[in-house]
Amino acid sequence: MPKPSLRDPILDAGLKTMFRTGYHGTSVRDVVAAAGAPQGSFTNHFRSKEAFASEVLERYFTVVKGLVAQALDDVSLTPRARLKRYLEIITGRLESDGFSRGCLIGDLSLEASGSSEILRTQLEKIFHEWRKPFAACIAEAQAAGEIAGDFEPEALADFLLASWQGAMLRMKVERSPAALERFKAIVFQTTFKEPS
Repeated sequence: MPKPSLRDPILDAGLKTMFRTGYHGTSVRDVVAAAGAPQGSFTNHFRSKEAFASEVLERYFTVVKGLVAQALDDVSLTPRARLKRYLEIITGRLESDGFSRGCLIGDLSLEASGSSEILRTQLEKIFHEWRKPFAACIAEAQAAGEIAGDFEPEALADFLLASWQGAMLRMKVERSPAALERFKAIVFQTTFKEPS
């Protein structure tokens, strides 16, 4: 009978470890120790640390897409309220981590995009895909007259995601939700304010 695969436990351990110590601070030894797996099992499943990080990132983005759908697909809310709901869902998750962890996509964008072309390209694709449901929701809000149509929905979606990443960086430094709450208050009273 074949041994059970350790691929999933190693990926789960890698996600937790990279969140805690970053891409460069995470060693293969750290990951297999956290997974309770022998060192050789890593190389059985992944050709390099870079390839492993790519799979961890994809696994993380799958979770993020689920959170996006949870908020933006909720047709019981207005489009503008759905955007707010997404930020509230994420704020709740960040709070459960003591405001010490942000977003792995943002973290790897800062840390690994300068040293890994594979990860940089993957992150670029992720941001492009991540923007789409937000742009669609923003377009719907503009069509409903909930927010102004001064900017293209794609530009506003990029702005929202990039600015939110910046707020999360400050949150991690301060170990406080203040930057998140400030961002939400300002963005919904300016960029996403209801037209008068």
